[in-house]
Amino acid sequence: MIRCYVTDRNQVDVLEAARRAIEDGIDMIQIREKNLDTTYLLNLVRSIAKLADGSKTQILVNDRLDVALTAAIPGVHLPANGLPASEVRPLVDLLGVSTHTLQEAVHAERAGANFIVFGPVFETPGKKPVGIGRLKQACSAVSIPVLAIGGINKENTPLVMEAGASGIAAIRLFQG
Repeated sequence: MIRCYVTDRNQVDVLEAARRAIEDGIDMIQIREKNLDTTYLLNLVRSIAKLADGSKTQILVNDRLDVALTAAIPGVHLPANGLPASEVRPLVDLLGVSTHTLQEAVHAERAGANFIVFGPVFETPGKKPVGIGRLKQACSAVSIPVLAIGGINKENTPLVMEAGASGIAAIRLFQG
């Protein structure tokens, strides 16, 4: 099972949470700090990448190809309405794309994404869930890994895995 920690510095000390996640063997950390200025974000990405150096944890930055290239990290994670995945694909080793519909999932795969994050599957603050049925459809429609996101916890993780997900992406689960 692939596990991806999505950061949110408004809830915890991100560096400490990242350190714990790396020690726990997390597969990926998606640095998703949308409202940081570029210099601060670049420094945060470099700090987390340094923590992950020598581990199996891969680092991605959300929606900031410029920061990923400058920090020399392997990946970028694009929102559904972000840069065109097909144009970012040749520039990075690891490309993830957030998707919310079956069509977005298929499009992301065709554009060269290594994996997609699909959801929100369950209730999560401020977002309407797509449900386990739509997750199952997305998992069946693509051959790349699908990570379920949105209200993911220890109790419902088996449900998303049974639906065909390759893993999970979460904020609160890995920051708690």
